[in-house]
Amino acid sequence: MFFARGRSGPVQWGFTDRQGGVSAGDFGSLNLGGHVGDDPDAVEANRSRVAQAVGVERDHLLFLQQCHGNDVLLVDGPWGPEGSPPADGVVTTTPGLALAALVADCTPVLLADPEAGVVAAVHAGRPGMTARIVDVAVDRMRDLGARRLLAVVGPSVCGRCYEVPLEMRSAAADVAPESAAVSWVGTPAIDVASGVVAQLHAKDVAVQWISGCAREESSLYSYRRDGRTGRFAGVVVLDAA
Repeated sequence: MFFARGRSGPVQWGFTDRQGGVSAGDFGSLNLGGHVGDDPDAVEANRSRVAQAVGVERDHLLFLQQCHGNDVLLVDGPWGPEGSPPADGVVTTTPGLALAALVADCTPVLLADPEAGVVAAVHAGRPGMTARIVDVAVDRMRDLGARRLLAVVGPSVCGRCYEVPLEMRSAAADVAPESAAVSWVGTPAIDVASGVVAQLHAKDVAVQWISGCAREESSLYSYRRDGRTGRFAGVVVLDAA
């Protein structure tokens, strides 16, 4: 169920993989994405399994309607009857909530200040990286009292596997020079995670970077590799007292 998992004081974090769920076919088996064409009942069962694994009630595992922007929401409880809102980052100081970022090549970023009791989950694709969503999330957390921030950057498509037009690489490099890359065949490429990590370092955030390329690692979902596929997630929880 987890590609990588860890803890820092009252904060637990993890990145799921494809194993341990009930989805079938292209989505087998722990697809957590509700927008990819999978059976909604299977997605809900998978999300319930992840909630149980991190020790929260299902309605306390919060997903977003991700839209490749840089909006970061503050949340203090489960979503209401209107469901999850559109955003790409979520922050809380409320113990017992599990915050999730869905990906299938994009970079999942989990942030925490265990002493201050502030956590966040961020979906950082190329548009999010160039819109500096991690800067927005860090600033929101510091407004809430965070001082010693830690980030765990999860597996995503690597720069060698993310071929793009030259103009797109140049635009990304204008924001984060570290993101400019070359593909396996020598063409322009973008390393989104390297750009995100550089942005975190510039904000004085300590970084743990989980190795692994989503496209090269069969245990992870990759849109670039498979097209029709599921989503894995980065999940962070501030444990209830």
